[in-house]
Amino acid sequence: MWSLSSIAIAATATATVVVSVAALDDGLLNTPQMGFSTWNSFKLNITESVITTAAERLVSLGLKDVGYTYVNLDDGWIANKTRESTNGRLEANATLFPSGIKALSDQIHALGLKLGVYSDAGIWTCVAHSPGSWGEWGVDYLKYDNCAAAESAQHSVQTRFAAMSSALARVGRPIVYSLCEWGFLFPWHWAGSIGHSYRMSGDIYPNFLVDRSGCRSKTAYGLTTGDGGCSVRTILRKMREVVQYTGRGAWADMDMLEVGNFDYSVTSIEMERTHFTYWAALKSPLIIGANLETIRDESLEVLKNREVVALNQDKLAEAPWYVSRASVDGVKQVWAGRLSKGEWVLLLTNESDEEVDVEVRWEQIVGFPTGRRWKVRDLWSNATETETMKSAAKGYTAKKVKRWETRTLRLS
Repeated sequence: MWSLSSIAIAATATATVVVSVAALDDGLLNTPQMGFSTWNSFKLNITESVITTAAERLVSLGLKDVGYTYVNLDDGWIANKTRESTNGRLEANATLFPSGIKALSDQIHALGLKLGVYSDAGIWTCVAHSPGSWGEWGVDYLKYDNCAAAESAQHSVQTRFAAMSSALARVGRPIVYSLCEWGFLFPWHWAGSIGHSYRMSGDIYPNFLVDRSGCRSKTAYGLTTGDGGCSVRTILRKMREVVQYTGRGAWADMDMLEVGNFDYSVTSIEMERTHFTYWAALKSPLIIGANLETIRDESLEVLKNREVVALNQDKLAEAPWYVSRASVDGVKQVWAGRLSKGEWVLLLTNESDEEVDVEVRWEQIVGFPTGRRWKVRDLWSNATETETMKSAAKGYTAKKVKRWETRTLRLS
């Protein structure tokens, strides 16, 4: 049974704003989903062996033990047949998936993992396959895209995505419903009552700083916000505006991770860690997009940082907020938020080209409890220190922060 609940989230730097958001309250996603998807590395070049190999690598590389449990087929698995010829049901491409999706699902489940598939709310998928209706193959996850939406213009976005939500409720097994509407019609205002997560931006691009030409909007409320090719920096910039809407059963999806996919001649380890830190701390689904057969060791260690993953899976289910009073565009940004058990997280990022100190004063963070003794742990260096917060006029300074490094601090 899918029902609705209301989640309240505190946000902004100058005041505490409580936002009531309709969210699915079926207990399926009390924390964001974690797993692997084929799209970023394989695009349409997927086969049964690609999926089984990825699943086996999640286990052998230790990623399953960290929490990555969903193995998601993106676009390219569906047979290019009409609804009429298949009686309105989806069929897998028999050449690429000779065993069929039910047998693949059984293999994935035998590894202690879960299977996700892809379909579309338009009349085709993004490569003009016909999405058809849903089958019962032991599937655990559905990514539902919005391609060919113009051809379905007689039905609103909300109507089309809600129709699948109602269908999933009748399947008889729990299925995570991931809406991929690209943030075009501001789904943070309505998608939480339909699915478990929703894309808040156009497709990510494996570049930390530079957008492709298709990513025309740099704000979450731009009318072209559904465009793809957005850099890590741009998606993070958009998230400032909508982070207050994310929460239990209604997760804002910043798109798949590019950890392991960057051009490392221009992308530092600090940038890659910052990408992962913000996706984790801001409670985005953590879906690996790298080829797990070829991923470099440094990137694998980023994905396996259990302490950073713990921010994503924290039981309080609140995302930190952008502290505008402590941040300066192009120089530094500061985020702060509550964790369970009375703990806090601070994210201090150097946006400048030089190594600098990044400071935050406690008075700049609304609701921060001063006058107590904190243990401050850096989740990337594993260094721990103790600070006594004696007054709201004092704060914390991260020393010698490298370009696009984020000091990720857990205060307990």
